[in-house]
Amino acid sequence: MNHSVINPQTQQTSSVLVTGGAGFIGSNLCEILLAQGNIVRCLDNFSTGKRENIQPFLSDPNFMLIEGDIRDLPTCRHAVEGMDFVLHEAALGSVPRSIKDPATTNEVNISGFLNMLIAARDAKIKRFIYAASSSTYGDSKALPKTENVIGKPLSPYAITKYVNELYADVFAQTYGMETIGLRYFNVFGRRQDPNGAYAAVIPLFVKKLINHEQPVINGDGEYSRDFTYIDNVLQMNMLALSTDDPEAVNQVYNTAFGERTTLNQLVAYLKEYLSEYDSKIAEIEPLHGANRQGDIPHSLASIEKARKLLHYNPQYSMKSGLKEAVKWYWENL
Repeated sequence: MNHSVINPQTQQTSSVLVTGGAGFIGSNLCEILLAQGNIVRCLDNFSTGKRENIQPFLSDPNFMLIEGDIRDLPTCRHAVEGMDFVLHEAALGSVPRSIKDPATTNEVNISGFLNMLIAARDAKIKRFIYAASSSTYGDSKALPKTENVIGKPLSPYAITKYVNELYADVFAQTYGMETIGLRYFNVFGRRQDPNGAYAAVIPLFVKKLINHEQPVINGDGEYSRDFTYIDNVLQMNMLALSTDDPEAVNQVYNTAFGERTTLNQLVAYLKEYLSEYDSKIAEIEPLHGANRQGDIPHSLASIEKARKLLHYNPQYSMKSGLKEAVKWYWENL
C-alpha cells in the first residue's frame, strides 16, 4: 500500500486509540498509524469488526488490542488511559439495520459515543476525532452538500450520527475539548465486508459479479452517491490528527472526493474492471428492486472547507479507487 498520500507531518510517535479498530475503516487506520511509528490501541467488541483485519498487527509491539464494548464506561476509561488521541470509529452502521432495530443503534451510537467522550474528557485526551456521516444531511435537497446546511434525518441511524455532532460540540464548548467530526460519504475499499445482511453496495455488487450472480439495484439506478476511496479517508484522519490550526479544530468536515456516481454507472464500472479478470462478468445484467426506505436520492459533497482548513487534497477519484478495490477483492474473495 502506498502511504504517500498521507500528510507526512503527522504527530510522531503519538499514542492513538482507535475504537472499532477491527472494522473496515478502523483497521486501515491502525495499519497506517503503525506504519508511521505510532503506538496504537484498538478497542473492538467484534460485533461487526473482524479478527482477520487486525491479525497482522498482533505481533507488532506498538499494537494492543482491548476486546470490549463502548456501551461500558469502565471499558472506555481503560481504553483511553495513557493515550494522546482518540479516533472514534466504533458504531453500528447501516440505515436498514437502524430501521429494523433502532434501540441497539441508539445504545451503541449515542450512549457509546457519550461514554467515549466522557472517558476522553476525564483522561485529558488531546483531540477526539470521530466518524460522522453524510446521512446527517437527511432530506436537504441542496447539492453539493455544505457542512452548515442540513435537513431532517431520514432514519434512526442518521439521528444518532447527528446527535454525535451535537454532543461533540457541547463537550468542546463546555469542557474545552478538541473535537473534529468527519462526515464520511459512502466509503469503500480493501477490507470492507461483502457478507452479511447489511453489506455496503460496492463489496456486495463485487461479490455477486465475481460469483456470476446478478446484482440487485434499489430503484431505477439513478440515485447517486459520492463514493469515497479509503485512502482519501485515511488522509483526512491524519490531517485531523496533525493540524495545529486553531480554526480547524472543533469543526465538522465532509470526507469525500466531491464527485457523484449513479448506481447504474457504478455497476457499469464494476463490470468493466472485473471483466479484466473474468470476461464473462461483462455479460451479467443487474436486476432492479424497490427503493430502500430511508435512502436519500442524491449525495454529493463540497470538500472546500476541508481543502481550506485541513489542506485536504484527495488523491483517488471514485474510478481510480474502484480499480484498486476491485483488484483487492479479486485477490482476497
